[in-house]
Amino acid sequence: MAGGAAGTAVDISLFPLDTIKTRLQSRQGFWKAGGFRGIYAGLGPAAAGSAPNAAVFFCTYDWVKRKCCPLVEEKWLPLVHMLGASCGEVTACTVRVPVEIVKQRCQVAASKSVFMVLSNIIKQGGLRGLYQGYFSTLLREIPFSLIQFPLWEGFKTYWHMHRVHQGINEELGAVRVSICGAIAGGISAALTTPMDVAKTQIMLNTSRQGKLDVYSVLKEIHATKGYRG
Repeated sequence: MAGGAAGTAVDISLFPLDTIKTRLQSRQGFWKAGGFRGIYAGLGPAAAGSAPNAAVFFCTYDWVKRKCCPLVEEKWLPLVHMLGASCGEVTACTVRVPVEIVKQRCQVAASKSVFMVLSNIIKQGGLRGLYQGYFSTLLREIPFSLIQFPLWEGFKTYWHMHRVHQGINEELGAVRVSICGAIAGGISAALTTPMDVAKTQIMLNTSRQGKLDVYSVLKEIHATKGYRG
């Protein structure tokens, strides 16, 4: 429940930035995708899916940690965190991907309602259309979590031990834990941006003439825009 509430709060508060990111990553470019207009387009599905997505992830992540941590030495704990994060992403993406594809298509077509976007997806691809981009999402989310959560746990441990050496034997508290999470998340996002761009373009693809894959998307971006693309 705590994970779901936290996920919802973060997603809603940062939603305008998410819309800007989606439009920047889209094939048509920022301005043609809507610019700064309709910055909250797609908020409904994002808010509805955020809590169950986060809850599924953190329940899986914590379950793996509880089962595996007692079985390994302390030096192997980062691997447990990686395993937990990977398992969490695989399960959470069953909720996240349908929400993400509806949300992102609303973000680049702000004039369309959620119902219209959803009906178009189902009309073109059936229920399977709601999972267009599932594997590209995993290719982005699993590396993201493999980087983020060990860093997050490591930052928390380092900061706690630093305070203990200063004679402060207390829990870090929400603010310090959030700072650790923000730094870990920023590093992870920077390193996985290419996969995020590919995932976005695959989800936004409405062409009936063939599905995009990660390799072809990245190859096209590199050919037209170079590494900066």
